Amino acid sequence: MDQHDTYLREAVALARDNVAAGGRPYGAVIVRDGKVLARAANTTHATKDPTDHAEMVAIRAASRSLGGSKLEDCVVYASGRPCPMCHAAMRLSGIKTAYFAYTAEEAETYGLLGAGIYAELCLPLDEQPMQVRHLPVRDEANPFAAWKARQDGA
Repeated sequence: MDQHDTYLREAVALARDNVAAGGRPYGAVIVRDGKVLARAANTTHATKDPTDHAEMVAIRAASRSLGGSKLEDCVVYASGRPCPMCHAAMRLSGIKTAYFAYTAEEAETYGLLGAGIYAELCLPLDEQPMQVRHLPVRDEANPFAAWKARQDGA
């Protein structure tokens, strides 16, 4: 077995154990330089927090372990294809590589969401089932400009 297989099997085992504990079939392992930084299962059933997906819980734990929000050089191993939220969180944290054991389409055959959400997000905003609209606010207190000024040392 290679390292990818080992970590994917660990993520799947976390998912299987989580199902036995009443949760969803998702587990994640985050590794950097051959060292496991975080292991997590989906905890939405316990916390009632819809964002407590295995990858999100693992990202939070790895960030705490490293003392920062940047997880460059980390690799995520997930039991299932990360949903769009988890995928985006991985990108925002600097993760460049992830592997998953089961596809979103496979998960959907068991009544889980995922593949459909990816497809919806590819549609123009006005065709998506959740309506998201741009309503511009223009004033001198633009928080984006304030952030940029702070970054530039002004």
